Amino acid sequence: MSAQPAVASTNDHGIDDLATLLDRQRAAFTARGEPSGFRERRDALRRFEDALVARRTDIAAAISADFGGRAPQESMLELFVVLDDLRHARGRLKRWMRPRRVSANWQFLPSRARLMPQPLGVVGVIGAFNYPVMTALSPAVGALAAGNHVMIKPSERTPKTSALIAEIVAGVFAPEEVGVVVGDDAVAEQFSKLPFDHLVFTGSTRVGKLIMRDAAEHLVPVTLELGGKSPAIVGPGYDLKHAAETIVQTKLLNAGQTCVTGDYALVADGDRDAFLEHARAAIRRFYPSLVDNPDYGRVLMARDWERLDAWVREAGDGGATVEQFNPAREDCNSGNGVFPPTLVSGAPDDIRLSREEIFGPVLPVATYRTLDDAIAQVNRGERPLALYFFSRRRADVDRVLRRTIAGGVSINGCGYHAIQHNLPFGGVGASGIGAYHGRSGFERFSHMKPVLFQSRLTKAGALLQPPFGAMAAWVLGFMLHNRPRRERF
Repeated sequence: MSAQPAVASTNDHGIDDLATLLDRQRAAFTARGEPSGFRERRDALRRFEDALVARRTDIAAAISADFGGRAPQESMLELFVVLDDLRHARGRLKRWMRPRRVSANWQFLPSRARLMPQPLGVVGVIGAFNYPVMTALSPAVGALAAGNHVMIKPSERTPKTSALIAEIVAGVFAPEEVGVVVGDDAVAEQFSKLPFDHLVFTGSTRVGKLIMRDAAEHLVPVTLELGGKSPAIVGPGYDLKHAAETIVQTKLLNAGQTCVTGDYALVADGDRDAFLEHARAAIRRFYPSLVDNPDYGRVLMARDWERLDAWVREAGDGGATVEQFNPAREDCNSGNGVFPPTLVSGAPDDIRLSREEIFGPVLPVATYRTLDDAIAQVNRGERPLALYFFSRRRADVDRVLRRTIAGGVSINGCGYHAIQHNLPFGGVGASGIGAYHGRSGFERFSHMKPVLFQSRLTKAGALLQPPFGAMAAWVLGFMLHNRPRRERF
């Protein structure tokens, strides 16, 4: 594709420049005079939902074509997240938009205080290839609910899906409201340098650093949804069969290309062999074949397939036990994107598989002596996007929650904390900045403007007017010490 962006537009004259589109969106936002109202936002969300539902099979087909095969069930699950966000926002929008009463400091009573939600202006969204619909549109839902105009740059790695997103959006919104920019890496780089009022990026930590650097040029606030090595810890005494099946199922979803998947498993020393046996059985049951199995995903980019192959070979050369599962003995290669499900045990700590996010259908299984040892192993690395702990022991759950820091946590499950309306989704440290979903997304893309309605009965200011005398000394003494006292200077 050319570096020149193509922009989804209903405008007859077309738009061929990113800055021009941003200027048009900002001008349209300013021309409103005041933010859009409840009915306008609610109707926009409903029309967007209807359009996505009407094109749901087209969306699944486009994603499958981009990946060289992906189960429509996985694509529908991805679409569900966006639709669920739309429905949740629409049903609660009126409540979210209301100014919120907060308490004024007691020294200023009977003054009243409010938080007044206002849109930021124009929000930019850069999506990722692994879930091209969800990562491009889910942040846009929060931005639209907050009353912003939105520019979306879907992943250049999924061109058919990106083109379809552009088509759907253009059928619902004028480009001054929501515009979709499609193009290659050069277009994405231009996009990240625009002076948005807020920028959302989903992708790797490496690219996230570049996005943040570009955004800093214009002091653009960012929400970065990155990744990292998310651990799945199986606590002592937990049902190993359930834990293995859950971790394997999530790990192999979308061929492991899920930012919140369990990157590696941590099991007690004495449980490793039993855990591995359950994991083997689960893999064989889930995927009796690979290449000819529509339920088994593809690694989208050949370079990622080759990276995974190199990392697995490095682990084997380093003394790890590597088990690859290809029951039908099919030809799995970088050309067809099929990378066999792989279990790795006994991997050295210094190899890339142990140090870097895997982002593929490879599950290292490490061991720990005590739960404190497992916690220490997690805390030695950078803070992960997700942490999973399997345990029925309340004390152990509390200990892990208190002593680890992660973007989000699921107990006795994997992944679904990331799509809960009332749980913000986001990272911490190297795994990201900021969070959204539900009300958290509305507030993330709003300015919660503080307003104080000062009462004429409030005398604090009047009593502190110069020339300062004995009364000011008593007032300041009371304010500083929270009891009657004259402050001496």
